[in-house]
Amino acid sequence: MSDRIDNQAIQSLRENYQSGPLLLAETPADPFTLFDRWFKAAVEQQITEPNAMVLATADQSGFPAARVVLLKEYDRRGFVFYTNYQSRKGQELAENPACCLVFNWLDLHQQIRIEGHAEPLPSAESTAYFQSRPKGSQIGAWTSPQSQEIEDRTILEDRYQSLTQQYKDETLLPRPEHWGGYLIKPRYIEFWQGRESRLHDRIFYRLNTEHTWDKGILAP
Repeated sequence: MSDRIDNQAIQSLRENYQSGPLLLAETPADPFTLFDRWFKAAVEQQITEPNAMVLATADQSGFPAARVVLLKEYDRRGFVFYTNYQSRKGQELAENPACCLVFNWLDLHQQIRIEGHAEPLPSAESTAYFQSRPKGSQIGAWTSPQSQEIEDRTILEDRYQSLTQQYKDETLLPRPEHWGGYLIKPRYIEFWQGRESRLHDRIFYRLNTEHTWDKGILAP
């Protein structure tokens, strides 16, 4: 990398969004209906991995971390992803279940931000999903001590080959106890639609004490 960074060139990078409006009066009463509408549109538009979402967590001291995970289910309960419970995100969610999700569909000029709390899925749901995955992915979950430092990649490769041999006659592997799903139960969901001159549309939904959703408009 050159020692001289052309910050002016970076600053000139911009796109003028010209999407249609997101109007409060035309939004549904609950955010799940709007999420479903947007998500299905992203799938239909063949956005690359439309279920990719940033998961932000924080440890007990409040120090944040973020990474991309994959949405695997959603309904009115919330949003589901799967991971190693012993990973950094798993440890942080155990300490502090408050978290945030972000979907960013640049091709559609749309973003969705979800704030809520994570809770582990029941074991039966995690097992059912685990055993629906390709066999290689099942073996991979047993192979990797996710987020732990290792000396060399050959440790993973040797472990993978050993497990492949061990389970060569099995189609469904047992689910590791350290692997499973989380349900993110939202309390706040914000929909962002890019508009011209950076006057973007932002509609928020906030769960109230009656467990219904209030909604409103935010300035861009």
